[in-house]
Amino acid sequence: MRLLVLAGGFGTRLKSVVNHVPKALAPVGCVPFLQLQIEHWYAEGIREFSFLLHHQADQIITFLQIQKSIKLKDCHVNWLIEPTPMDTGGAIAYAVNQLNLSGDFLATNADTWLGGGISEMLRAVCPAIAVVNLPDVSRYGQVHFNERNSVISFTEKTNHKSAGWINAGLCCLSAELFQDWNGEPFSLERHLFATLVNNRNLKAVPLQTEFIDIGIPADYQRFCDWVVAGRKTKL
Repeated sequence: MRLLVLAGGFGTRLKSVVNHVPKALAPVGCVPFLQLQIEHWYAEGIREFSFLLHHQADQIITFLQIQKSIKLKDCHVNWLIEPTPMDTGGAIAYAVNQLNLSGDFLATNADTWLGGGISEMLRAVCPAIAVVNLPDVSRYGQVHFNERNSVISFTEKTNHKSAGWINAGLCCLSAELFQDWNGEPFSLERHLFATLVNNRNLKAVPLQTEFIDIGIPADYQRFCDWVVAGRKTKL
């Protein structure tokens, strides 16, 4: 199954420590974060990649061209540059349109590390989102689902610290969900997922695995320390 990788963001919150490359190429030890991601996705069986780009796209394209001749030489790899920032939903809708996609595909964030989940999502009933349980969901908001794993609501970010399930940034979607796109930017979370929840048509796939979003300096440094230490402890 094809994996669409959202890698067009500006990385504003990370600029104080990573300002010379796009967030996806943030250095982790001696390698870019995206290289670790690609190696991980490849190990989980992905062989078809589409990278959705905008900010500093030229640097990511140069990196991908090198990867195509080394680690991804037996894979199908392409990329798209959004003409303007399209937000998460718009970026995927643009890719569906430009690549003439049909059927189901996976989508993920380039700046979110998940220790697993691809195999679980390949078995999921589309549309579905991966969720992970954290001791503090205040930074992310919360996903609520019932005993049948149907998502029933989302809670916005708050200042109140509490444990719960969050959207892990990996989802299984269908091209048909985007067939009526009007060409405007929109958010997967605030628009498409909200509509699916209202129709009781979005499944949660709970994962027991490592999760980290490197979008802020503290978590980026935590991930770097974890990799340099040999990934021997929990994130």
